Amino acid sequence: MEAAVATKFVKWEVPTLESLHECKVYRLRMKVNNGEVLNREEKNWITEKVNGNTYFKSAIPLQGWRFDFSDILRTFLVSQYGQWREYKAMDKTALRKILYGRIDRIVELDKRHPK
Repeated sequence: MEAAVATKFVKWEVPTLESLHECKVYRLRMKVNNGEVLNREEKNWITEKVNGNTYFKSAIPLQGWRFDFSDILRTFLVSQYGQWREYKAMDKTALRKILYGRIDRIVELDKRHPK
C-alpha cells in the first residue's frame, strides 16, 4: 500500500499540499512512493531532518504538513558517553553522519518484535 504524501497536523489554514510539490521533503516522499532508490545524500538528509525536529520521531514537518517516513526508517539504539539513546535512521551510515563524538555501539532493533 502506498503511503500518503503528507497529512495535515494543525487546525489552522495552511498552504495546499500541491503548492509544496517543489520542496525537497515532498519530492523525496514521492520518490519513495514511486519505489525509486534514494541516494546517500537523500538518506542522510531524511535522517538528519527526522532526528532534528521537535514535532515527530519518524516524520518531517513542513508548513503544517506531516511527511511520514516511518515505513522506510529503521530504529537504532546508540551507546554514547555511558548512555543509550534511540534514533530513527535510514541506515547506520546516515545515523553516524548526524552523531558527534565517540560512538561506543549501535544496535538495530528488530521490527518484528512489538515494543
